[in-house]
Order: sequence, then structure tokens, then C-alpha cells
Amino acid sequence: MEHNKNVCIYVDADACPVEVKNKILEYISKADIRFVATYNHYSANEDPSLWTYIDAGSEAVDLYILNRVKEGDLVVTQDIGLASLVLPKRVYAISPRGKEYNQDTIETSLSFRYLYQEERKRGRFHSGPKKVSKIDLDTFTACLKKFFD
Repeated sequence: MEHNKNVCIYVDADACPVEVKNKILEYISKADIRFVATYNHYSANEDPSLWTYIDAGSEAVDLYILNRVKEGDLVVTQDIGLASLVLPKRVYAISPRGKEYNQDTIETSLSFRYLYQEERKRGRFHSGPKKVSKIDLDTFTACLKKFFD
């Protein structure tokens, strides 16, 4: 994948681990970085040139990213639905754990997401995602390097 300085990294930042955000910041000289979060996650300590805060609402961050992302950009999200929407725009999409989303497997991922949602409605799978591990962070870093090589 060929990239240039006009590349933007959009980060669905509401649920993105701090360790992953820090890894992304290491690539600031190679891309425009935009962390997108709802005002519920506002922090005065964050660099306002890198952060966009929007009103809370169902899929608000997803819609913000979807309406701005362009071919060749990178989207970091754990939201499979958002990944499925940006892939047709020829965008590289990865999860904060380094899972690469692609057109060949996204339908399967969406089906599993639906099944897990149904199980949660039945009272299973109460806990949220596990803490990001060193292996997850290494996998994510490898994806970033691959994107910029």
C-alpha cells in the first residue's frame, strides 16, 4: 500500500486504550492524526489540534469518521460496523489489538458480532473487553509499520 503525507489516521477514540493512542502518536510526522471522541470523554489535557469532540449520540463518532475518511486513510476502531462502512472507500482499517479488517472477512465478522449481541441479550458475556496485552500492542504496532512501509 502506497502512502503520502496527505494520509490521515482517524481513531475511534472513545474505547481506544491509552497504550494504543500513544503508539499512534509515534507516527505523527508521517500522517495527520485525528482522535475522535464524544464530549463524554473530553479531557482538557489532550492536544486540541489532534482531538475532535462531538456530541454524544448513537453512532455519532462513526458518522463523523465515515463522512471525512478518504481513500488511503487509516481507521483505528474496534467497531466492526464502522470498519465495514469504511472498507468500500479503500481505507485501511484495523482494531486497537491489531486485527486487520478486510472485505473478504468483514461479513463473517459482522455475523459473529450479531451472535455475540444476541448472547449478551440472553445474559451471557457480561464483562467488557479484556485489557490490551503486550502481544496486542505488538500486533497493533506491526500493523502500523506495515501501513507506513
